[in-house]
Amino acid sequence: MNFVQPIRDPECIFYIKRFLKEQSERNYMLFVTGINSGLRISDILELRVRDAKRPYFNLIEKKTKKKKRIDMTPALQRELKAYIEGKEDEDHEYLFKSREGINKPISRSMAYKILRAAAEYVGLDDIGTHTLRKTFGYHFYRQTKDVAMLQEIFNHSDQRTTLRYIGINQDAMNNAMKKFKI
Repeated sequence: MNFVQPIRDPECIFYIKRFLKEQSERNYMLFVTGINSGLRISDILELRVRDAKRPYFNLIEKKTKKKKRIDMTPALQRELKAYIEGKEDEDHEYLFKSREGINKPISRSMAYKILRAAAEYVGLDDIGTHTLRKTFGYHFYRQTKDVAMLQEIFNHSDQRTTLRYIGINQDAMNNAMKKFKI
């Protein structure tokens, strides 16, 4: 299994959003939902139209089987509201529907392909579906410096795990190496 990184550069995020929006609204919203919620891809793909109508996500995490409520950012609420416009009578429909079959979500591998294409467009390596969650965590931490809150959001057992997970430790090592001289 490859180790994936968060997308640290806001400019890359901007260009990925633009690239995905030109592809399809679904692909764009998949990315926006991931980087603004901190949810795992397995939980994002299970979201339905009815889930986008509330200002929070109420779900049982697939991985941990724990019940979780995550408030949406105002920006994500606005984006989802626009995305589901005209789908008011389709509460049971998946938010990120596959073109295959009737009312099936896209697969995890399709989500990966979508993200890889966007990453390739902006010249990023070490990108996968988990990048969405890590990107959320990285920017949440940079904005709030609240590792305890992020640890709680991610359901991690300790803060060191959270910092390593979002790449903050890697940033510190990279910066230290740049300053090192003999």
